Amino acid sequence: MTSHFRHDAELPEPPLSPEGHQQGCGCFLHRRRLFTGALAAGAGLAAMPAWAREGVEVGKESQFSKFVSADQIEGAAQSQYAAMKQQAAEKKALAPDNHPQVIRLRAIASRIIPFTDEWNPRAKSWKWEINLLGSQQINAFCMPGGKIAFYYGILQQLQLTDDEVAMVMGHEVAHALREHARERMGKTLATRGAIELGAAIFGLGNAGRMAADMGGQLLTLKFGREDESEADLVGMELAARAGYNPRAGVSLWNKMGQASKGAPPQFLSTHPSGPTRIRDIEMALPKVEGLYARAPKPEQRFEPPKAASAAAKG
Repeated sequence: MTSHFRHDAELPEPPLSPEGHQQGCGCFLHRRRLFTGALAAGAGLAAMPAWAREGVEVGKESQFSKFVSADQIEGAAQSQYAAMKQQAAEKKALAPDNHPQVIRLRAIASRIIPFTDEWNPRAKSWKWEINLLGSQQINAFCMPGGKIAFYYGILQQLQLTDDEVAMVMGHEVAHALREHARERMGKTLATRGAIELGAAIFGLGNAGRMAADMGGQLLTLKFGREDESEADLVGMELAARAGYNPRAGVSLWNKMGQASKGAPPQFLSTHPSGPTRIRDIEMALPKVEGLYARAPKPEQRFEPPKAASAAAKG
């Protein structure tokens, strides 16, 4: 039975990164990205010539990731994920295994996961988890080590199709595979080291240190947008290989745009604007449409939760 599962619990914000920053999944809420994952990216894949594989092309992994241990990040993520599950369970906001949307999410994940190790060899040994949190937040994430969670709100409010869910999931998993959080933490460590050294040499006071910190934050803005664009591309390929239509990225971001009216302009955000994302997705479609055409398609399709108004009537 799933009647005890609360769809609208007041859950805490997504977990803190090891840096102590709250990083809600700006992919969907136009805030700083959640501690979405990040481990050894597919270095071998990035080094391969473009003609050696079919699919999207992304850059090599950042050297800043070398400053942070993947094992430590995975351990921290596992602890944070377990704590979040416990908090949700205490509020009856952790969906049980037999919930229709949990079954749906795990079925989609089971098709995507087999293609992850090409992007990150460590993914083969990850203990993947996929859970549903009963909150109306429009959010989803994947932590290091394959710890995935969707919020009920993103499924219900946006009425996501399976193809759109696969695009969201592929995007979040891509953040983990491409070690984006690890890069971010490594860059922060390097920046802080430079700031402390500069303060010591030049005798800067608190005002000087604050200005330097602000400069470091500005450096991360473009970096964040690149992360999101890369995750869009890798996520598209994962979804296509899993048999889900990559064109769903267009309808997904149209829905996101409708749900996030009043969002900050692109130059003030760490993430590309909706129209920019849609344009980039459309440009990349030819690279993954062949993969989708040849991929076995899901034998079973699922429906999203009833819309809030319909659920209230029912």
